Amino acid sequence: MRIQGLQKLTLLDYPGRTACTVFLSGCNFRCPFCHNAPLLTAADEDGMDEDELLAFLKKRQGLLDGVAVTGGEPLLRPELPALLEKIKALGYAIKLDTNGAFPEQLEAVVRAGLADYVAMDVKNSPVRYAQTVGAVELDLMPIDKSVSFLLRDTVDYEFRTTAVAELVSKPCRLARRRKAVLYPALPAARYGPAGRPQRSI
Repeated sequence: MRIQGLQKLTLLDYPGRTACTVFLSGCNFRCPFCHNAPLLTAADEDGMDEDELLAFLKKRQGLLDGVAVTGGEPLLRPELPALLEKIKALGYAIKLDTNGAFPEQLEAVVRAGLADYVAMDVKNSPVRYAQTVGAVELDLMPIDKSVSFLLRDTVDYEFRTTAVAELVSKPCRLARRRKAVLYPALPAARYGPAGRPQRSI
């Protein structure tokens, strides 16, 4: 499995952990504000080999205690569970970033004990979800399933929204049987017309 990017140290991407961030290519969405846009179409042969990543993690044992896996959309990669198993075998906690479009894969990874923390992007309110992810139409059922699964508290999680001024004008409420989550009520960046962060919310 090829790894398209590696940030060797982060104190932000994995709450409470001294971690590194692994970037994987490919995504099913085309959000116009994506800050990792080059990963959307990166060739499989780009980046480093899986063995290089594992060698790096072996050297950092005792210095790092977490690995954040992001994209792109990591759950698009069929080889992901095997990679996560190898990372876990080295003693690292794993944070998985996802857009929630693949609930079956998400649940399988969590139930296999291959993710200790999940950060799911909730892009917008339902009426503007398709527009926000660059689609003409979008079935929101998979998103709903992922949210419902995480709300069962099977794994530590957070929901987050990037508040782009042209797309997210008001906080959107996503209600479920057990509790309601208000977006954006979590750390996020508000972007102006030029795509520059204006303030944190």
